[in-house]
Amino acid sequence: MTAPDAPEVPHEPHDQGMSTRLNWLRAAVLGANDGIVSTAGLVVGVAGATSDRSTLLTAGLAGLLAGSMSMAAGEYVSVSTQRASEKAALAMEKRELREQPAAELDELAQLLEDRGLSATVAREAAEQLTEKDALRAHARVELGIDPDELMNPWHAAWASFLAFTVGALLPLLAIVLPPESVRLYVTVGAVLAALWLTGWWSARLGSAPTRPAVLRNVVGGALAMAVTYGAGS
Repeated sequence: MTAPDAPEVPHEPHDQGMSTRLNWLRAAVLGANDGIVSTAGLVVGVAGATSDRSTLLTAGLAGLLAGSMSMAAGEYVSVSTQRASEKAALAMEKRELREQPAAELDELAQLLEDRGLSATVAREAAEQLTEKDALRAHARVELGIDPDELMNPWHAAWASFLAFTVGALLPLLAIVLPPESVRLYVTVGAVLAALWLTGWWSARLGSAPTRPAVLRNVVGGALAMAVTYGAGS
Protein backbone atom coordinates (compact mmCIF):
# COMPACT_ATOMS: atom_id res chain seq x y z
CA MET A 1 0.00 0.00 0.00
CA THR A 2 1.39 3.37 -1.01
CA ALA A 3 0.25 6.20 1.23
CA PRO A 4 -1.30 9.24 -0.46
CA ASP A 5 0.33 11.54 2.09
CA ALA A 6 3.87 10.17 1.63
CA PRO A 7 4.92 12.74 -1.03
CA GLU A 8 4.61 15.47 1.61
CA VAL A 9 8.04 14.74 3.10
CA PRO A 10 10.12 14.95 -0.13
CA HIS A 11 8.62 18.39 -0.74
CA GLU A 12 10.19 19.77 2.41
CA PRO A 13 13.63 20.53 0.91
CA HIS A 14 12.00 22.71 -1.72
CA ASP A 15 10.17 24.71 0.94
CA GLN A 16 13.34 24.92 3.01
CA GLY A 17 15.32 26.06 -0.01
CA MET A 18 12.79 28.78 -0.71
CA SER A 19 12.93 29.87 2.92
CA THR A 20 16.73 29.98 2.75
CA ARG A 21 16.65 32.15 -0.37
CA LEU A 22 14.15 34.52 1.24
CA ASN A 23 16.35 34.78 4.32
CA TRP A 24 19.35 35.63 2.15
CA LEU A 25 17.35 38.28 0.29
CA ARG A 26 16.03 39.74 3.54
CA ALA A 27 19.57 39.83 4.94
CA ALA A 28 20.78 41.63 1.81
CA VAL A 29 18.04 44.26 2.13
CA LEU A 30 18.80 44.78 5.83
CA GLY A 31 22.54 44.94 5.10
CA ALA A 32 21.94 47.64 2.51
CA ASN A 33 19.70 49.44 4.98
CA ASP A 34 22.48 49.40 7.58
CA GLY A 35 24.89 50.82 5.00
CA ILE A 36 22.49 53.64 4.18
CA VAL A 37 21.76 54.65 7.77
CA SER A 38 25.26 54.38 9.23
CA THR A 39 27.01 56.11 6.34
CA ALA A 40 24.33 58.79 6.09
CA GLY A 41 24.65 59.52 9.78
CA LEU A 42 28.41 59.79 9.44
CA VAL A 43 28.58 62.05 6.39
CA VAL A 44 25.71 64.27 7.54
CA GLY A 45 27.42 64.64 10.91
CA VAL A 46 30.67 65.65 9.23
CA ALA A 47 28.70 68.00 6.95
CA GLY A 48 27.47 69.74 10.08
CA ALA A 49 31.08 70.55 10.93
CA THR A 50 32.60 71.26 7.52
CA SER A 51 31.65 71.75 3.88
CA ASP A 52 35.00 70.59 2.53
CA ARG A 53 34.33 67.99 -0.16
CA SER A 54 37.54 66.02 0.36
CA THR A 55 36.89 65.74 4.09
CA LEU A 56 33.36 64.48 3.43
CA LEU A 57 34.65 61.97 0.89
CA THR A 58 37.35 60.71 3.24
CA ALA A 59 34.92 60.32 6.13
CA GLY A 60 32.36 58.59 3.92
CA LEU A 61 34.88 56.16 2.46
CA ALA A 62 36.26 55.37 5.91
CA GLY A 63 32.75 54.66 7.18
CA LEU A 64 31.92 52.54 4.13
CA LEU A 65 35.04 50.39 4.47
CA ALA A 66 34.82 50.05 8.24
CA GLY A 67 31.14 49.14 8.12
CA SER A 68 31.37 46.70 5.23
CA MET A 69 34.39 44.91 6.70
CA SER A 70 32.73 44.72 10.09
CA MET A 71 29.55 43.29 8.56
CA ALA A 72 31.53 40.74 6.53
CA ALA A 73 33.61 39.62 9.51
CA GLY A 74 30.58 39.32 11.76
CA GLU A 75 28.64 37.33 9.17
CA TYR A 76 31.60 35.03 8.54
CA VAL A 77 31.96 34.23 12.23
CA SER A 78 28.21 33.75 12.69
CA VAL A 79 27.73 31.46 9.69
CA SER A 80 30.91 29.52 10.46
CA THR A 81 29.55 28.78 13.93
CA GLN A 82 26.19 27.75 12.51
CA ARG A 83 27.81 25.52 9.88
CA ALA A 84 30.01 23.85 12.49
CA SER A 85 26.95 23.17 14.67
CA GLU A 86 25.05 21.69 11.72
CA LYS A 87 27.97 19.45 10.73
CA ALA A 88 28.31 18.26 14.34
CA ALA A 89 24.59 17.45 14.48
CA LEU A 90 24.84 15.52 11.21
CA ALA A 91 27.86 13.57 12.49
CA MET A 92 25.99 12.65 15.67
CA GLU A 93 22.95 11.57 13.67
CA LYS A 94 25.14 9.43 11.42
CA ARG A 95 26.66 7.72 14.45
CA GLU A 96 23.23 7.05 15.99
CA LEU A 97 21.99 5.57 12.71
CA ARG A 98 24.97 3.24 12.68
CA GLU A 99 24.71 2.21 16.33
CA GLN A 100 20.93 2.01 16.82
CA PRO A 101 19.13 1.89 13.47
CA ALA A 102 15.91 0.40 14.85
CA ALA A 103 15.48 3.14 17.43
CA GLU A 104 16.20 5.79 14.80
CA LEU A 105 13.58 4.26 12.49
CA ASP A 106 11.02 4.38 15.29
CA GLU A 107 11.95 7.99 15.98
CA LEU A 108 11.54 8.99 12.33
CA ALA A 109 8.15 7.26 12.16
CA GLN A 110 7.03 9.10 15.30
CA LEU A 111 8.17 12.46 13.89
CA LEU A 112 6.20 11.85 10.70
CA GLU A 113 3.19 10.82 12.75
CA ASP A 114 3.49 14.03 14.77
CA ARG A 115 3.27 15.92 11.47
CA GLY A 116 -0.17 14.52 10.79
CA LEU A 117 0.37 11.14 9.13
CA SER A 118 -1.41 8.07 10.45
CA ALA A 119 0.72 5.56 12.35
CA THR A 120 0.62 3.08 9.47
CA VAL A 121 1.45 5.64 6.81
CA ALA A 122 4.15 7.22 8.98
CA ARG A 123 5.80 3.85 9.50
CA GLU A 124 5.76 3.00 5.81
CA ALA A 125 7.07 6.46 4.83
CA ALA A 126 9.84 6.18 7.44
CA GLU A 127 10.89 2.80 6.10
CA GLN A 128 10.93 4.04 2.50
CA LEU A 129 12.90 7.18 3.40
CA THR A 130 15.37 5.18 5.50
CA GLU A 131 15.91 2.71 2.71
CA LYS A 132 16.58 5.51 0.23
CA ASP A 133 18.84 7.71 2.40
CA ALA A 134 18.51 7.43 6.16
CA LEU A 135 20.84 10.30 7.06
CA ARG A 136 19.20 12.75 4.67
CA ALA A 137 15.73 11.78 5.90
CA HIS A 138 16.66 12.34 9.57
CA ALA A 139 18.54 15.53 8.77
CA ARG A 140 15.52 17.07 7.07
CA VAL A 141 12.72 15.75 9.27
CA GLU A 142 14.40 15.61 12.67
CA LEU A 143 17.05 18.35 12.50
CA GLY A 144 15.55 20.68 9.89
CA ILE A 145 18.86 20.63 7.99
CA ASP A 146 19.38 20.06 4.28
CA PRO A 147 22.82 18.37 4.00
CA ASP A 148 23.11 19.68 0.44
CA GLU A 149 22.52 23.31 1.42
CA LEU A 150 24.78 24.05 4.38
CA MET A 151 25.52 27.76 4.45
CA ASN A 152 28.92 28.88 3.19
CA PRO A 153 30.55 31.46 5.51
CA TRP A 154 32.52 33.02 2.64
CA HIS A 155 29.34 33.51 0.59
CA ALA A 156 27.66 35.08 3.61
CA ALA A 157 30.62 37.39 4.24
CA TRP A 158 30.79 38.59 0.63
CA ALA A 159 27.01 39.05 0.50
CA SER A 160 27.09 41.22 3.63
CA PHE A 161 30.09 43.17 2.37
CA LEU A 162 28.40 43.92 -0.97
CA ALA A 163 25.00 44.71 0.53
CA PHE A 164 26.47 47.20 3.01
CA THR A 165 28.67 48.75 0.32
CA VAL A 166 25.78 49.23 -2.10
CA GLY A 167 23.72 50.89 0.62
CA ALA A 168 26.61 53.09 1.80
CA LEU A 169 27.38 54.36 -1.70
CA LEU A 170 24.08 56.24 -1.90
CA PRO A 171 24.66 58.76 0.92
CA LEU A 172 28.36 58.98 0.05
CA LEU A 173 27.69 60.00 -3.55
CA ALA A 174 24.78 62.21 -2.53
CA ILE A 175 26.98 64.23 -0.15
CA VAL A 176 29.99 64.73 -2.46
CA LEU A 177 28.51 65.11 -5.96
CA PRO A 178 25.90 67.93 -5.68
CA PRO A 179 26.84 71.62 -5.28
CA GLU A 180 27.48 72.74 -1.74
CA SER A 181 24.28 74.78 -1.56
CA VAL A 182 22.00 71.76 -2.03
CA ARG A 183 24.30 68.98 -0.83
CA LEU A 184 22.60 68.38 2.50
CA TYR A 185 19.06 68.50 1.06
CA VAL A 186 19.92 66.06 -1.71
CA THR A 187 21.50 63.66 0.77
CA VAL A 188 18.60 63.75 3.22
CA GLY A 189 16.05 63.34 0.45
CA ALA A 190 17.91 60.46 -1.21
CA VAL A 191 18.46 58.68 2.10
CA LEU A 192 14.83 58.97 3.20
CA ALA A 193 13.64 57.71 -0.19
CA ALA A 194 16.01 54.76 -0.02
CA LEU A 195 14.93 53.96 3.54
CA TRP A 196 11.30 54.05 2.44
CA LEU A 197 12.14 51.50 -0.27
CA THR A 198 14.15 49.15 1.95
CA GLY A 199 11.52 49.35 4.70
CA TRP A 200 8.77 48.49 2.23
CA TRP A 201 10.76 45.66 0.65
CA SER A 202 11.82 44.07 3.95
CA ALA A 203 8.19 44.13 5.13
CA ARG A 204 7.04 42.50 1.89
CA LEU A 205 9.67 39.77 2.23
CA GLY A 206 8.54 39.09 5.78
CA SER A 207 4.81 39.28 4.90
CA ALA A 208 4.43 42.07 7.46
CA PRO A 209 2.41 45.30 7.23
CA THR A 210 4.37 47.75 5.10
CA ARG A 211 3.29 51.06 6.64
CA PRO A 212 4.73 50.51 10.15
CA ALA A 213 7.95 49.11 8.69
CA VAL A 214 8.39 52.07 6.36
CA LEU A 215 7.57 54.55 9.13
CA ARG A 216 10.07 52.98 11.54
CA ASN A 217 12.76 52.95 8.90
CA VAL A 218 12.26 56.53 7.74
CA VAL A 219 11.84 58.01 11.22
CA GLY A 220 14.87 56.09 12.52
CA GLY A 221 17.05 57.27 9.64
CA ALA A 222 15.85 60.86 9.96
CA LEU A 223 16.55 60.83 13.69
CA ALA A 224 20.04 59.42 13.13
CA MET A 225 20.89 62.17 10.63
CA ALA A 226 19.42 64.88 12.84
CA VAL A 227 21.43 63.75 15.86
CA THR A 228 24.72 63.45 14.00
CA TYR A 229 24.21 66.74 12.17
CA GLY A 230 23.52 68.43 15.50
CA ALA A 231 26.68 66.89 16.96
CA GLY A 232 28.72 67.99 13.95
CA SER A 233 27.33 71.51 14.10
